[in-house]
Amino acid sequence: MEIIRATKTAEQAGAYYVRIQAMARKHHITLYAEFDEHDTPETKYIVVVDDYLPVATCRLYAIDNQRVMLGRIVVLPDYRRQGLGTLVVREAEKWAKELGYCTAVVESRDNKTIFYEKMGYVPDYSQKIVGETFTCYRMEKEI
Repeated sequence: MEIIRATKTAEQAGAYYVRIQAMARKHHITLYAEFDEHDTPETKYIVVVDDYLPVATCRLYAIDNQRVMLGRIVVLPDYRRQGLGTLVVREAEKWAKELGYCTAVVESRDNKTIFYEKMGYVPDYSQKIVGETFTCYRMEKEI
């Protein structure tokens, strides 16, 4: 497995591939809902590649000078339960810290908060986010 900090179009396409295969297809999410205003050429992505196949991803972008949003954390179904979700989040946190951010923020699906709590994220259950597809909670961690 190779971890890539996707800065080239082809590498970013790997992140998009994982998101379409694992989320858009499974949850019937339209392309316009999956790819939003935060998916730009400047957006940063982590991509895990197994041989030639992109299998996991995480998106990160600035909220402000101190905080970075980690999101669209996705692992292909055949690669789940192998630690790849943790791997992409840790690499995104590391990159964010190198870029000068102090706090990582995630908006976790309600059934995934335990995953992030194990990684040190603190949930704010008063910040419930009800979307078209999922209910999420905002979680933060000092990095």
